[in-house]
Amino acid sequence: MDITVTAITAALLALLFVILSFRVIRLRGSESVSLGDGGNEKLQRAIRGHGNCAEYVPVGILLLLIAELQDGNGLWLMITAVALVLGRVAHGFAFAFTANNPPLRVSGMILTFGAILSLAATNLALAL
Repeated sequence: MDITVTAITAALLALLFVILSFRVIRLRGSESVSLGDGGNEKLQRAIRGHGNCAEYVPVGILLLLIAELQDGNGLWLMITAVALVLGRVAHGFAFAFTANNPPLRVSGMILTFGAILSLAATNLALAL
């Protein structure tokens, strides 16, 4: 079975996860905070950007993999995967690298939720 779309998407999102992880590590060092956020807003945002990625990416990857294993439409899965990656990048960047960018954060969540809902519907349709 070909799971190329899932493999590429998972690899790209893993790279994003590492970037967000390094952002937290760098800020911890520069702000001299070894545990928690020390009340530092920059660090709080970076931690939540990283955590949010860890919370949403596994659901998206799992749904994408299941749809691909069910021989879902390749083009549709690619479009949905691109939306998931763009959504996670936009949201992660808005949280971890900007002081306040609601449009980027909201657009990231819209793309993420759209991709997850689309993949959920695709899996239901393929399974039934």
